[in-house]
Amino acid sequence: MVLNTAVTATIGSVLITLQFSSLVIAWWRMRSGVLRDEVHETSEFIVLVRPLCGHNAFEEETMRSSFYQDYPAYEIVFCVASRFDPVIPLVEKLMAEFPDKPARLLIGDDKISANPKVNNLNKAWSNTTAGVVAMADSNLLLPPDYLRSLANTFDSQTGLVSSPAVGMIPENLWGAVEAAMLNTHQARWQYLSDFLGNGFAQGKTLCWRREVLDNGGGMAALGSELAEDVASTKLVRRAGLKVRLPAQPFVQPIGHRSLEAVWSRQLRWARIRRAGFFWLFVPEIIMGFLPALAAVVWLTLRGDLPLFAAPVLFVLWYGGEWALAKALGWPHQLRDILAMCIRDILLPALWLWCWTGRGFTWRGTILGEGHLSKKQPVSASQHSGK
Repeated sequence: MVLNTAVTATIGSVLITLQFSSLVIAWWRMRSGVLRDEVHETSEFIVLVRPLCGHNAFEEETMRSSFYQDYPAYEIVFCVASRFDPVIPLVEKLMAEFPDKPARLLIGDDKISANPKVNNLNKAWSNTTAGVVAMADSNLLLPPDYLRSLANTFDSQTGLVSSPAVGMIPENLWGAVEAAMLNTHQARWQYLSDFLGNGFAQGKTLCWRREVLDNGGGMAALGSELAEDVASTKLVRRAGLKVRLPAQPFVQPIGHRSLEAVWSRQLRWARIRRAGFFWLFVPEIIMGFLPALAAVVWLTLRGDLPLFAAPVLFVLWYGGEWALAKALGWPHQLRDILAMCIRDILLPALWLWCWTGRGFTWRGTILGEGHLSKKQPVSASQHSGK
């Protein structure tokens, strides 16, 4: 029992220390990144590529943000797979509204991989010679300094600049849960990893140096894994370079969500991580509040901690996450604390359910490790990265 107590105390201490140190480091990393970004400038020409399919919530706002970049030298390329896509009139309207901004609409579907998003993006890559290409999912709301922030992140050791999204404008509780997943959980851990010099790509933003991707096999190489961000991370590391994150992550408007939508999206991402980075995925079972709470409760029942230890841990744990969200301007209402609690209940359930299969259904399309089922139609959301 003494050994069990020592092991439990050690595990609990490590989890609690990791929780609070990661909050501080993530905050420091994002704040110091902003200060660094303010004193560095670049004007290298960039092509901004946005894969589209379908007309979705916030579509006009996110597309319009492409035209408000304060970067001095860039071109916008919209990619659509089908000439019948309902988003085309919106793109044409915005291009006419901003005639002073260089912009093109490319239509066609290049079957270079099993990944429909990669296929949709390929025509943009083939139709530009720019040295830097920034690929931004259509549901990202780009701030005016988006391109400047990406360009300023590059250094001699950087092959790719990528960024997680932060969820904003949640319109119901499950939307807040989605934001809690994206913000104080996923974005925090990605910025911690970047701080440690081991950044990972996230498909919402992929800003490439052309020679790095071309030398690694070109766009087709991004279809070699279940997701293009996993393939991107491995390609950059094989080249002896790093994936770096910009000063701060960029906004994805959330809107209304359902439990089913949150579960299916998080399960999809969990299986992608399991397939792409197995040994990093395995310890995810101890992430979140519940494992630390279990250790504290066990030690309390053993008489090694006072009865108020668990309530104090609860207040400090979620108080820390709330403080990070408030400091960075992320959602931080009382509802968001409840959403963080729900998120941490879902995390172990998602981890366990992830092992029940290798593939998943994504809006009517069945995907497996590295392959799309040819028996199912490709959904609109896959082309745009939603």
